[in-house]
Amino acid sequence: MEVSHTMLAIFLAPLYILINIYIVRWMILWMGACTHFFQTFAFRACFAGVYIFLSTSLLTCFLIRKPPALHRFLKNTANYFQGTFLYILIVIVTTDLCRLILRHTLHPAWMYSRKAFVVTGAVCTLLIIGVSLYGIFNQWNIKTKTYDVKIDKQVKGMDSLKIVLLADIHFGYSIGEKHARLLVKKINAEDPDLICIAGDIFDNEYEGIKNPKKTAAILRSLKSRYGVYACWGNHDLSEPILAGFTFRNAKKDYDDPRMRNFLESANIRLLDDETVLIDKRFYLTGRKDPSRCRKMSDTRKDPDQLTACLDKTLPIIFMDHQPGQLDEVAAAGADLDLCGHTHDGQLFPLNIITGLVWENSCGSLKKGTMHNIVTSGAGIWGPNMRTATNSEICSITVHFYPARPNSSDPS
Repeated sequence: MEVSHTMLAIFLAPLYILINIYIVRWMILWMGACTHFFQTFAFRACFAGVYIFLSTSLLTCFLIRKPPALHRFLKNTANYFQGTFLYILIVIVTTDLCRLILRHTLHPAWMYSRKAFVVTGAVCTLLIIGVSLYGIFNQWNIKTKTYDVKIDKQVKGMDSLKIVLLADIHFGYSIGEKHARLLVKKINAEDPDLICIAGDIFDNEYEGIKNPKKTAAILRSLKSRYGVYACWGNHDLSEPILAGFTFRNAKKDYDDPRMRNFLESANIRLLDDETVLIDKRFYLTGRKDPSRCRKMSDTRKDPDQLTACLDKTLPIIFMDHQPGQLDEVAAAGADLDLCGHTHDGQLFPLNIITGLVWENSCGSLKKGTMHNIVTSGAGIWGPNMRTATNSEICSITVHFYPARPNSSDPS
């Protein structure tokens, strides 16, 4: 896997350079058509220098590791630039295609004028800036999505169970203490019975967390009746990232013990292909992530292996980072399957692609008697913005049906 990522990155590097030359060319031409200030050599040279710095930050943040403050600055710069670059490319390519179509079909005289070129460039610039700023601020706007689920099982002394599901926090360079505080406030406001974190707690590089001890301390203030449980995701391992491509660090093992220690310090119990019987009322199973297993030459149990010894008259809740094997999980007897991973695309037009890849890319889907719920994620990966989807936690009220009359849930 590491070799294929390396080869793909090498193959795409010349294409990335050509795309940036294409972008800079149009920007320089537009400046040349604007007022005298934009036409000056000094301004255009300054612009070109800034753009080169931004566009190469994807590589420089990977190569320059010290001093740590410089590495962090370059990493954050790259994370912001990735998203903006996507929209620069989309807007310029779309505008260029429209120009070519008009030129070869309608032949409007106005499109050859300097004024039309200047106005078009200004509109494109404002659109790119507006979408980027929206995405940057929107990723901090954590919403609460609510679900009501009915399970056809009786639970002694309990009519309902409130679960808060979150996934894809990606603690690292972009996500840290501030995000942790927002999450704790949101989650505690729901007064949950159970908190489930369905993987991708970390963003590959543990060093990216600016203050892990303080962040873990913030998470310790999460409140729930039955505790906080988590399973691993595909990014919960030690692996450097270059522009979204992961590379194996030969000096380190994938399994970073600091990640496990972080969870213990935060009072989060990891379920790694394990099942716990909570309060003798319901089961909670946390699955290993298939991508993580492949990289670590590990194996994970099939759904029916995980439920073989369980009392299926009790509710069975699964946590699985990636929303795959839905039919197999349902056939194994699970009543509720909680997932993440997809981010629901995070950015337009990636949200369209995820909808084609996954049977349930976000939201609720019923498979037989099993309910599958996929969250769009509480954090971000890669580009430091959300334009097509929202950061969220899911507040899930599970109703046990048929409910027993006049029952209560003793504290």
